Amino acid sequence: MAIFSKFRSIFTAPGAAAEPLPIVDPTGQLPERRLRPRLNARPDLRIVVVDDSATVCAALRKILQSIGLDVRVAASAEVGLEMVLADPPDLIFLDIVLPKMNGFSALRVLRRNPLTRNIPVIMISGNEQATEQFFGSAIGADDFMKKPFSRMEVFERMERLLDDGLVPRRKTPLTMPAPLGS
Repeated sequence: MAIFSKFRSIFTAPGAAAEPLPIVDPTGQLPERRLRPRLNARPDLRIVVVDDSATVCAALRKILQSIGLDVRVAASAEVGLEMVLADPPDLIFLDIVLPKMNGFSALRVLRRNPLTRNIPVIMISGNEQATEQFFGSAIGADDFMKKPFSRMEVFERMERLLDDGLVPRRKTPLTMPAPLGS
């Protein structure tokens, strides 16, 4: 301890107490991310992660399970769709580039099925093309997250979709078209 006190005394003026550094980001706009209040989803929610990267699946699982969410993973769109149809989750993280069926095709299947059309979907991709983000939103993605992502970004993307009951909801739910002649 004495060595740390001696070292500290070299960098502080005599008699001056060391003041803690202000906790702001480099632009001075926001409080440090760890001090910002975060709105978490209800811990009883079910999440499906569809990504062919075991690393991405493990990372998302760890992040989401840290707040008590039930997370299931699938390495392909086909397996992910089977999971979702068998037990519809509250939210889906869906990679765009997948083997065989890609994420856009899987999203189209989800949006056409009355059982899954209103499940929020966050598309994820390592490709930085803005066209993917636009195309994803045009066919019904609720948000887009680029890889690599941070823990904070995962929570921010989810928080945007939470309703008053802390359940992810689509901002513009899809409805079935009215039958002709009614």
